[in-house]
Amino acid sequence: MKFSVDKHDKYVTLKLEEHKFTNDNAPGLKSEFYLLNAGGFKNIIVDLSYVTECNDAQDLSCLLVGDRLCKSAGGLFIVTGINDELASIIELSNIFQSVTFVNTIDEATDFIFMDELEKEFRGAK
Repeated sequence: MKFSVDKHDKYVTLKLEEHKFTNDNAPGLKSEFYLLNAGGFKNIIVDLSYVTECNDAQDLSCLLVGDRLCKSAGGLFIVTGINDELASIIELSNIFQSVTFVNTIDEATDFIFMDELEKEFRGAK
């Protein structure tokens, strides 16, 4: 599985560099979510802009794992870079009811920084 990780102070961006989202790369992605979360990253952005094909909504269930890990750590899990084909599968799978989707990485980082500021104002960590 090909992917890149870009670590920042408040978040990490994971970019899947595969054209197909399949049951071959979904377990590796899930493992990476666990590693990043164990490494102290509670805010994860997943960029799927390279992905042009996904044949089974089951493959997308690994995104729910990332979302659960981030939420339990008090952070955010955000997916970006969704094309029309992926959007229709996501809609059918109802994953959008749990996972946060935005259009761009910039929107995702803004979302994270706003959430961090809000927590700061409320006195939460």
